[in-house]
Amino acid sequence: MVEKAYKFRFYPTPEQENLLRRTLGCVRLIYNKALAARTQAWYERKERVGYKQTSAMLTNWKKQEDLDFLAQVSSVPLQQSLRHLQTAFTNFFSGRSNYPNFKKKRNGGSAEFTKSAFKWRNGQVYLAKCAEPLPIRWSRQLPQNCLLTSITIKLDPSGRWSVSLRFNDTRDLKLKPTQKQVGIDLGIASLLTTSDGEKVANPKNLQKLHKKLRLAQKSLSRKTKGSNNYQKARLKVARIHAKIKDSRVDYTHKLTTQLIRENQTIVVEDLAVKNMVKNHKLARAISDANWGELVRQLEYKAQWYGRELIKIDRYFPSSKRCSNCGHIVEKLPLNIREWDCPECATHHDRDVNASINILRMGTRVGVSEAPLEEVRRKGTPTKKAAGLAVSVCGVTVRPEESKSRKAGAMKQKAPNSDVRESRAVS
Repeated sequence: MVEKAYKFRFYPTPEQENLLRRTLGCVRLIYNKALAARTQAWYERKERVGYKQTSAMLTNWKKQEDLDFLAQVSSVPLQQSLRHLQTAFTNFFSGRSNYPNFKKKRNGGSAEFTKSAFKWRNGQVYLAKCAEPLPIRWSRQLPQNCLLTSITIKLDPSGRWSVSLRFNDTRDLKLKPTQKQVGIDLGIASLLTTSDGEKVANPKNLQKLHKKLRLAQKSLSRKTKGSNNYQKARLKVARIHAKIKDSRVDYTHKLTTQLIRENQTIVVEDLAVKNMVKNHKLARAISDANWGELVRQLEYKAQWYGRELIKIDRYFPSSKRCSNCGHIVEKLPLNIREWDCPECATHHDRDVNASINILRMGTRVGVSEAPLEEVRRKGTPTKKAAGLAVSVCGVTVRPEESKSRKAGAMKQKAPNSDVRESRAVS
């Protein structure tokens, strides 16, 4: 059984849109008030405020005369916003995200309805305080005998309404096993190159609409902020961004699904995309390539369909290593796309050679104790020992455990709660 969510467009009636917009506004208000209260409590009184305290604050806020409109919408999305804030703080203190930000109206918004705030009747969705069902555009059928666990209503910056139906899928989705294995090298000129020598072109969705987007943003910058013309120009920019996003996500889904269906084992590099986009010369191209989302989709789809996804160390020299003899060249600039090995004189395509090395590094080949010790001692595995570092012991391929890796390990072991608590509330 896997947990899934199907997303659909819907077109609310004027009454429904009025109610939903008021709900989103109340959710945003409660989230921001709770965030401000938790931050203020810490900086002024060094007091730790958690979910239970903010839940009690919500009860008091509803009793205030200037906030009596909070009772006009369902209480479940308001309570869920406090849980989302608690999750945001948990991720912050765990080092997985930055300090929570205040929600803004121009970003649209979302509201989550649990089982007590909606009904599923005759194939229609009825929300709390709403008499008519949501006019959903059913683009695909829900699995039979599925039970909805929650519903999320979202309004994106371009003004589109969508509903996400979350349910537990009890179907057996595992595909028929196959013997095919593939290594993938992600890139910019070619979105990915497989160990079979196949190159998938990068659609460059942002580049196709970049000129149109630039003109729309220039027009927006000339409008008076808050005016009607400003809102029209902002909506035009948001729609262009939505079109770019939709085409990028659609292409990524189709590509990852094809890779999962055709291969039993997929090996990729564990790239630090957040660090790579700090390079201002490549940030836009890397973000448009959507590497992080591509790997994320491969990860959960492999789990759904009974495939295996292996991530190798990001510091493995896949491009500089000869896939024929194992020789590693000292330097290989990015502008060199083809090179000849100085040891065996084999001619290599940079991306194809990297994908072959990635596959060998990730798959289980020649498991024995002798090569394993060689991996641990030299840091870089030999051709016979490929795959031991990931499949057997997870050892790094960086020589002698470099300083940055040691620093990261020490940082993880050191207690850091006091340092983080000095920045924000728990």
